[in-house]
Amino acid sequence: MTLALDTASPAAAAPRSRFWGKLLRNRTAAFGGGLVVLFALAAILGPWVLPWDPVQTSWSAVRKAPSAAHWFGTDELGRDVLARVLSGARASLLAGVVSVSIAIAIGGPLGIAAGYFGGWTDSIISRCTEALLACPFLILAIALGSVLGASLVNAMIAIGIAAAPLFIRLTRGQTLAVKTEDFVEGARAVGLPHRWIIIRYILPNIFAPILVQATLIVAQAIIAEASLSFLGLGQQPPAPSWGAMLNTGKNFVQQGQWWMSVFPGVAIFFTVLGFNLLGDGLRDALDPRES
Repeated sequence: MTLALDTASPAAAAPRSRFWGKLLRNRTAAFGGGLVVLFALAAILGPWVLPWDPVQTSWSAVRKAPSAAHWFGTDELGRDVLARVLSGARASLLAGVVSVSIAIAIGGPLGIAAGYFGGWTDSIISRCTEALLACPFLILAIALGSVLGASLVNAMIAIGIAAAPLFIRLTRGQTLAVKTEDFVEGARAVGLPHRWIIIRYILPNIFAPILVQATLIVAQAIIAEASLSFLGLGQQPPAPSWGAMLNTGKNFVQQGQWWMSVFPGVAIFFTVLGFNLLGDGLRDALDPRES
């Protein structure tokens, strides 16, 4: 028994080792992962390390250019831009992760049900999904956000609902492919319940595409949250948000205060770039056809 366990362990660890090896050898994916980790650490540790309060106003430091005292300058109320960018990273990353989690929680079960059971279940879910996909993702998120009301929580719910059809379509297609495999047919033949077949055989085999899709959708969710905040439908003042900072900063660009909009814009750009590069790397690392 001990010998069997010892020999099985390296065999089970081999696919995991290949995955990490392929992911780390991909320089763009490693760069993207580094950006994601960097912004995550900045969001968690930044507000505790920096000496400035992101919501503290100072009328003696209104719209000051970047300097040794304020590395990213100050805004129209004298608040430190660096502190607000790092604090705003919390809202953006939280919105991305929570929104995608909501989308998976809604879209995953519906997509699996449509693909596994077929028939009228598939027809109803697929037609509703197609109707939602006919509306662009960002437009649907803005419409839902305006209906639910202006707050970060409502913005996350709106983005999650808007992204759910993407996961319904993905999980349905993956389930249709997996349910025709011999091991699933064999499980049905021996009389295993549908619930057990889905949990034991369907979910493990569609997890990789869902993970890749989730990583890529996080980037879209961050842009959507910034867009909602830009329109006043996301994080509410005085709490910092990258979108709201862009909306305020654009009013002072022509007056020479470029830093108020450039730095939050750069933060959005590199965060989205990091998630996109990481998602592409995960897709290549999880693809069994790639050596």
